[in-house]
This record gives sequence, C-alpha cells and structure tokens, in this order.
Amino acid sequence: MSRMYVRSLHVHPVKSLTGTAPDEATVEPWGLSGDRRWAVVDAGGAVVTQRQQPRLALAAARPLAGGGIEVSAPGMPRLVVDVPGGSAPEPVLLFGKKVETVAAAGEAAAWFAAYLGVPARLVHLDDPAVRRPVDPEYALPGETVSLADAYPVLLTTTGSLEALNALIAGGDHAAEGPLPMDRFRPNLVVAGAAAWAEDGWRRLAIGDAVFRGVRECGRCVVTTTDQRTAERGKEPLKTLAAHRRIGRSLAFGRQLVPVRPGTVRVGDAVRVLE
Repeated sequence: MSRMYVRSLHVHPVKSLTGTAPDEATVEPWGLSGDRRWAVVDAGGAVVTQRQQPRLALAAARPLAGGGIEVSAPGMPRLVVDVPGGSAPEPVLLFGKKVETVAAAGEAAAWFAAYLGVPARLVHLDDPAVRRPVDPEYALPGETVSLADAYPVLLTTTGSLEALNALIAGGDHAAEGPLPMDRFRPNLVVAGAAAWAEDGWRRLAIGDAVFRGVRECGRCVVTTTDQRTAERGKEPLKTLAAHRRIGRSLAFGRQLVPVRPGTVRVGDAVRVLE
C-alpha cells in the first residue's frame, strides 16, 4: 500500500463561501480552527447556503488575526468584519434547529444584502464549545460542532475522486467531468488511499491529532454547483445515486470528530488506527 498523507487542508471561515488552503491548521474539538464560524442568514433568521444561493460560491472569506474575516466577491468592495462583541446571542435556524449566534456589524449585513440582492445578515458562532451538539445518534457526550453541516471535520481522498470521475466519464453526463475536489468542500484531502477505503476508517491519526470516523458524508445539490461559475449541473449526484448509495445517503467522503486536538500539516502521514 502506498503512503497515505495529507494532500491539502481547507478552512472555510464563512459557511458556503470559498475559503483558504493553509499549509497547517489547528484541530479543535469542534473542527479546524476558524472553520465555519460565520454564516449568512436570511430575513427570517435561517442560515443561507449554496443550496439557496449558489452565488455564495463566488464570494470568499479570508481569516484575520483575532478571529475576524475579510470578505470579497465579484463587483463588491473588500470588507473587514471584526468578531462582534457586546451583543446578546440570538437564535438562528440551521437545518430547522436553533443555534445561538451573535450578529456582525451592520456593514456586513449591507454587504451581503447588496451582493445577494435580498435581505441578509452575517452571524458569528461565538462559543462553539457549547452552542451546537453533534447529532446525538452518532455523538459521544459533550461533542460539539461549528456551523458545518453536521460534523466537525470532513475528509475526502484523491483515490475516491479519481474513481468517481471514472464513473462519470462512462455515464450520460460525461461532459461535466472530471470534477475538482472543491465540489465537495472538504477540510482534509488525503492522497495515497485506495478508492473508497475511507468508508471503513473508524479511528485515524494525523500529525498529533486523532479523529474518530463517524459515518459517510451524504451529498446534496451543492456538489453540483461549479465553484468557479456558480452554475449547476447533474453531477456528481447522478453518478453517486447509481453507484454510491449507503443507506439514504449519496456518499462521498468521511465525517470525523476530533478526539485529541493538535496540529495537522500538508504532507503529514495519515495512520488508520482502527
């Protein structure tokens, strides 16, 4: 078996926006440091993602010292947003469940409303240690998550992407392939693993961090959104539906929960412990 290692790391400061690809990242109990600590919400207080607004793919967020961010988008001025302070937490709805967050300054609301063309605000998850528990069906006591869809860390492998692209190439929508890894918005991309090997990873070590493999990652319409144009197609969901159904999920990638925080770096060996 070839050596498995971290090919790339990805941190998305604002949910559904383009993020950054650092050479190293700190693993916290609720995810990579700075990952998905901010989100856009609509006038009714529901979190907005690329599911509703594919143009969020064209906006980007860069982390700043102290937890703030700089956001940018086509046709928009760059805007620095500081971590909000002094405001009481308020609930927003993420997949129908309430999460306490703190609203960013009004300039951020105006910026996102102007970009999306609809009323919108930016909110910050101030205390990920207590605000949002991991799905109790799969969680251990006390495990929490940021504003990620469901679990703290998402891992994908280059071997599985190559296998998926080979399946797409033989299907009805071959012209849409090959797909890049950014369609799947992972945190950790691993090279050197056989296709779909991650399905069975129950515990793994990377750098000085240890992770618990929880379950497959069920994919949604966001994966059909070109992250460079915001245009949508049919793939990979058509091919995943035909070849990668696990229970009710169209599966690609592995959901992880950190069990020992630490630091991970590009090039680090990936060791499967169970």
